Amino acid sequence: MSKVIVITGASGGIGAALAVQLGQQGHRLVLGARRDKELNEVARRTGADTRTVPTDVTVRAEVDRLRDRALGAFGQVDVWVNNAGRGITRNVLDLTDDEFDQIMAVNVKSALYGMQAIAPHFMTRGSGHLINISSVLSRVPFVSFRSAYNAAKAALNALTSNLRVDLAQSHPGIHVSLVMPGVVTTDFQRNALGGTPQMQLGAAAAAQTADEAAAAIVRLIENPVAEIYTNPSQAAMVLRYFEDVAAFERQFRRA
Repeated sequence: MSKVIVITGASGGIGAALAVQLGQQGHRLVLGARRDKELNEVARRTGADTRTVPTDVTVRAEVDRLRDRALGAFGQVDVWVNNAGRGITRNVLDLTDDEFDQIMAVNVKSALYGMQAIAPHFMTRGSGHLINISSVLSRVPFVSFRSAYNAAKAALNALTSNLRVDLAQSHPGIHVSLVMPGVVTTDFQRNALGGTPQMQLGAAAAAQTADEAAAAIVRLIENPVAEIYTNPSQAAMVLRYFEDVAAFERQFRRA
């Protein structure tokens, strides 16, 4: 059954791969991102009824406009994916105020704007699916130079779970899902503020392609659950971390 799906951060990486896969399934799409040229190229690749809306997700009014354009085009939204995000290479003690604020704006406030924009529509309809794209780094700090990004995604996890609990009581037909990719072979590493150093992450953090991560999200849309790891092996890693944080971190330092 065709759905109307809004995706932010859709001009590249997981967002673009997700748009293409969903378009190939016949879903109607509304794609938001700052890069208009790249966004239109993704729309062309979807082969579907796809609208593009240049959007800076750090500006609430532009996120509201994205919602309004989707509703104006299709009359409803069935799935909203808060996918936009950006990394930074800074250890905790090196972060500046401006860097921290920027990462929080891109990774947390943008998703908050999306949640607050679309939730009233879902509540009126009594149904809908909100998906927030987080990261396995929100659970396990095995890349400490991503400190602000990791903190932002941990905050996103908390907002997501709290919204899910709230809506489950009053609007049980609305699904709220958290997606946690690991390392994905996209331009995310290259586009991170400060670049990305060479690193050895081991088998537990083996990289996925954007298509592989997107395919996991497609399955989530078909069968909503509270949260998923796009790389299933990382769920076991997170469990080991929380079973004995100190032991996990000692072992990781020796690796």
